[in-house]
Amino acid sequence: MTELEPLAPSEALDLYMESRDDASENTMEGQFYRLKAFVAWCDEQGIANLNELSGRDLYQYRIWRRDGGYSGEELKTVTLRGDLATLRAFLRFCAEIDGVREDLYDQVPLPKVSGSNDVSESTLEPDRAVEIVDYLDQYEYASRRHVIFQLLWHTGCRMGELRALDLGDLDLDGDRPRADGPAIHFVHRPESDTPLKNKENSERWNAISGHVAQTLQDYIDGPRDDVVDEHGREPLITTSNGRVALSTIRDNVYRVTRPCWRGEACPHDRDPEDCDATEYAHMSTCPSARSPHDVRSGRVTAFRLQDSDRSLVSDRMNASEEILDKHYDRRSERHKAEQRRRFFDL
Repeated sequence: MTELEPLAPSEALDLYMESRDDASENTMEGQFYRLKAFVAWCDEQGIANLNELSGRDLYQYRIWRRDGGYSGEELKTVTLRGDLATLRAFLRFCAEIDGVREDLYDQVPLPKVSGSNDVSESTLEPDRAVEIVDYLDQYEYASRRHVIFQLLWHTGCRMGELRALDLGDLDLDGDRPRADGPAIHFVHRPESDTPLKNKENSERWNAISGHVAQTLQDYIDGPRDDVVDEHGREPLITTSNGRVALSTIRDNVYRVTRPCWRGEACPHDRDPEDCDATEYAHMSTCPSARSPHDVRSGRVTAFRLQDSDRSLVSDRMNASEEILDKHYDRRSERHKAEQRRRFFDL
């Protein structure tokens, strides 16, 4: 077996780009962007030498990218497959220059795409979401973790929208003109690093309950780090370094959606003492762990189960009814039939 030579992720990317004189400029621009994401992940994970990469690391990267790592938005299955196919080619090149194991590229987990069906079936069941909210409300009230999960579930917002909120975007007293109660304002601010997915079309006010408003006020008055970001703005959700990172939002959701976090017996017959998913860096590997995208799909499903007005749900979630039906509604066909029964004399 050939002895591996130390190879830094950024150096490997430079060498790979120099070697691809057979591809068009447009092709290489796309590959450069995808691999910059991988280099950013390596930096975030403290991987300074590609010799250290394992199949488990590649699985972790797949989850990170799927859930919006680097781009800030969850990836469709077909997009994720293209991203990981580029990574495979990159790792095959790295093997040729003795930077990684020869067979490592084959351990990149490519998602399966069947025809045009690129819809993920993963979701957070509404009942589980409510149980988690109740647990946080009782045992971690007004903590950053509580506020993150509560707002994701209560509003159904994207995690990029949650991260973008400033203190000035809150009307917790509901006393602004034409207001009947508390609400939060999602605003597109690309010039200061908080763009929204649909740009200005994503801007909207979402009403919130009095309890959520009080929780936010108690968080602001209590554990919130009173800091500004690099643009002089006052973020709602902060760390000691400024505005919360997307990775922190994801990690908090992974943490609380694992059954063992609330002291429940593991449904996967794992011993928490030996389970890697109890470790911070591997929480996403728990089969029960769910992403912010899964929280959003669970919220849509809950609205559908309540027979909520479709157009109002569409406005609140900032997504067309067609997109909500295709990508977020996780009701079973039988459940849909039982709901339709209410409107017919059966």
